[in-house]
Amino acid sequence: MANLKEIRTRIISVTNTRQVTSAMKMVSAAKLRKSQDAIFKIKPYADKMQHIMETVSGTIKANINSPLFRVGANGNTLVILITSNKGLCGVFNAGITRMALDWVRTERTHALANNQVKFFSVGKKGHDVLSKLGLDIIGREDNLIQKPAYDFSAFFVQELIRKFSNREFVEIVVFYNSFKNAASQQPLKEMFLPIIMPEATDTRPTEFILEPSPEYILEELAPKMLEIRLHKIILDSIASEHGARMTAMHKATDNASELISTLKLNYNKARQDSITKEILEIVSGANALKG
Repeated sequence: MANLKEIRTRIISVTNTRQVTSAMKMVSAAKLRKSQDAIFKIKPYADKMQHIMETVSGTIKANINSPLFRVGANGNTLVILITSNKGLCGVFNAGITRMALDWVRTERTHALANNQVKFFSVGKKGHDVLSKLGLDIIGREDNLIQKPAYDFSAFFVQELIRKFSNREFVEIVVFYNSFKNAASQQPLKEMFLPIIMPEATDTRPTEFILEPSPEYILEELAPKMLEIRLHKIILDSIASEHGARMTAMHKATDNASELISTLKLNYNKARQDSITKEILEIVSGANALKG
């Protein structure tokens, strides 16, 4: 009977766990829909801004004077790692953290050895890993993903621009999860600063006039483009987190259902064995009395 009690207790425990994972799945699904809406709203604006930047840069023959386009040779590298504040979302945090660390160790080996690689964590989970590894963390900001707002992203970008313009860093690299769909998130690395515009492939003369000058327009648009770009990255990461958590909780719920079915089968078998054993004991006792 002790065995039956243990199985029964475990069935209750797994059933309660399934209720929790099922509820978390539904909550993540609702949050995912809101996050997707936010991405769909900003994506056309971000794409158009990028297109304008590329178009204007294609008309410029000389180098741009803005420090945001300055490519430095030697100096500090800032790695911005964007993760989540909460767990239970599969490999969402582990995957992007591993990607960032692998890149630093392979592509910035010399800088890492000279203590020229600094980290800034957006999200609690990434900060926990970086702290355990003893890496140089210069800052942490959890509210960017906890309470996403364009004004907050813009303020953060202005701080990055100030540090980059003052030559505190020669490059700023962002690692985050890009949202593809509810079941798929792609870890990405993006060079945030300096701004590197693709070379123009269209050699046809432009059919419009830019005033006061292409260089001035590009320098004025660059900070705005960076603000939009970072905000879209934040929204991408948030949507990816909810998608990853929804998928993880869906799998956990299915696994719990399978485990409950197995436990119930084992419980019925143990109960049947117990009943059979009791019957045999009763029959054996009755035969003994007859003898």
